[in-house]
Amino acid sequence: MNAISVLILTRNEQQDLPGCLASLAWCDDIHVFDSCSTDDTVRIAQDFGAHVTQRPFDSESVHKNWGLANIAFKHGWIYQADADERVTSELAAAMQIFVREPGAHVALRVQRRDYLMGTWLKHVTPSPFNIRLFKRGHVRYERLTNPVTLVDGPIAETAHHFDHFPFSKGITHWFEKHNRYSTAEAEQIVSNRKSGAAFSLRKVLFSADANEKRFHQKELYYRLPMRPLLMFSLLYFAKRGFLDGRAGLTFVLLRSIYEYMIVLKVKELSHACRTTPAKSSP
Repeated sequence: MNAISVLILTRNEQQDLPGCLASLAWCDDIHVFDSCSTDDTVRIAQDFGAHVTQRPFDSESVHKNWGLANIAFKHGWIYQADADERVTSELAAAMQIFVREPGAHVALRVQRRDYLMGTWLKHVTPSPFNIRLFKRGHVRYERLTNPVTLVDGPIAETAHHFDHFPFSKGITHWFEKHNRYSTAEAEQIVSNRKSGAAFSLRKVLFSADANEKRFHQKELYYRLPMRPLLMFSLLYFAKRGFLDGRAGLTFVLLRSIYEYMIVLKVKELSHACRTTPAKSSP
């Protein structure tokens, strides 16, 4: 018996959504949370029998939090998906078993397999685990982009995975998307620095909460020099991305370029903040 609702975030996903929905056919409560698509995304979702909610996109964390708080899910457990992802039959079965006897756990950390050029990027993916299945009311998101998932309660893990195809729409789309992402990342970094956001080296090293640890690791990482070169070395050599062949090298180069985009935009925004005159009081 199904006990899981599904939330899919979309924006002009007519190409990838059919495959995503097909991999979720086991679910009787699929919600497509659409950011005002202008293509056939909504029609495809409705034809499949999914519930559609539309809302203009602002920031990723705010958008996700709004969906979790306002969409009427049928079940107490929610699986969150993107249109370029496919849930394997093994993962679907494992999740159904898990929610029947979760114990004290309120979320499940799921493995992700990224593909490029038809190749599974087995070694080079920076973080292959994602919290995608969780009990309603126990998860919220923070940060403007690439949100940190905050879980109120214990988290379990599964060896099963979903498949992710981030390059399904081509390299041009990837660059357009990551141009937006790098802008949001740069704005987040500058905002954190202006507000004096808390950073703890102790939590980087010793936090038992994986998501809290990741947040502080990110803050440490953004303070390091020569990050594009560091990213290349970490993924290609330390994580043995060279074992993923041509696809691995391509991914590492793209990931390093993305890092350099963030570096340049942070410098640009920081310079603008320093040179913009402060408004005088009336």
